[in-house]
Amino acid sequence: MNHKKMVESLLEGTGIVINGSNPCDIQVHDNRFYNRVLTNGSLGLGESYMDGWWDSESLDGFFFKIFSIGIENKVRNWRIIPYLLRSIIMNVGHKSKAFNIGERHYDIGNDLYKNMLDKRMVYTCGYWKEARNLDEAQEAKLDLVCRKLDFKRGQKVLDVGCGWGSFAKYAAEKYGVSVTGVTVSKEQAELGRETCKGLPVEIRLQDYRDLSGQFDNIVSLGMFEHVGYKYYKTYMKIVNSCLKDHGLFLLHTIGGNESAVATDPWIDKYIFPDSMLPSIKQIGASIENLFVMEDWHNFGSDYDKTLMAWYSNFKNNWANIKSAYDEIFYRMWKYYLLSCAGSFRARKNQLWQVVLSKNGIVAGYNFR
Repeated sequence: MNHKKMVESLLEGTGIVINGSNPCDIQVHDNRFYNRVLTNGSLGLGESYMDGWWDSESLDGFFFKIFSIGIENKVRNWRIIPYLLRSIIMNVGHKSKAFNIGERHYDIGNDLYKNMLDKRMVYTCGYWKEARNLDEAQEAKLDLVCRKLDFKRGQKVLDVGCGWGSFAKYAAEKYGVSVTGVTVSKEQAELGRETCKGLPVEIRLQDYRDLSGQFDNIVSLGMFEHVGYKYYKTYMKIVNSCLKDHGLFLLHTIGGNESAVATDPWIDKYIFPDSMLPSIKQIGASIENLFVMEDWHNFGSDYDKTLMAWYSNFKNNWANIKSAYDEIFYRMWKYYLLSCAGSFRARKNQLWQVVLSKNGIVAGYNFR
């Protein structure tokens, strides 16, 4: 069987046709594509797209279809072994690597994120229950977090992985709390301090393992994906030590349907180095004997809408920033946003907000 026929056999059941006429079909421009995908799996698929060897009019639709049938299980091969071994042997998530993700992803240019994100620069999933656009979805998410934590004026709040200070600014302005935020990105810290100027907000360039002090409530939005499975328990112990006895901790994280010790090879190499998605089992083990789980909320389907809105902004505003990047970067970023949208649409990935208390709320957790 030749390489093209082998790829066609992998696509059986997806409805995707090579060089077909439907938006989700793929158009192959270079016949080396087939061998590259068969040899390198998801890494070869992403790299060959970056190199212009293939296209799809609806890239998000293409990924939705292949993830819906679990194609990744068909193409598991020896090429993923180095990524698994690196995660196990090289101690992904170690403190010595803490600032790597900041430098490799979040520091690549604030202008990129200003042109892609909402007006508040929130780089996590929006809450679209009643929202009509990205700005509304992100504000709804920020308010949802504040209400789940039942903020009271004057409380001290810790934001672990504070990004550009969007949550800290919102919580300080709308709920009258003081916020300490930590990030491993220099660009985020500098812009966050500027954005939050005049508010009771302190933003530190700091690894979570150096945290100390006591806080009424703690929040972490989209940072746990960078912790690494070996350090989930360490992370939870530190959060526990910083949280007052009657406080609440809200963990907002992307999650996977099965426990993993490494991420997708293409994502690891080009987008989020040393990242991985926790499972329910892994989070459960990490909080055992430390927290009581008060609430677990899944709105993973909202990440599809969020990613599509980010891609729309990125595409429409590309002219504003393209002088700082190149065409390969454009294809790489498009692939990242739309492949992730397809993954969430297929419910391969989830978005969880988990509310935790140290000792359990006697009367129960009654969020409205």
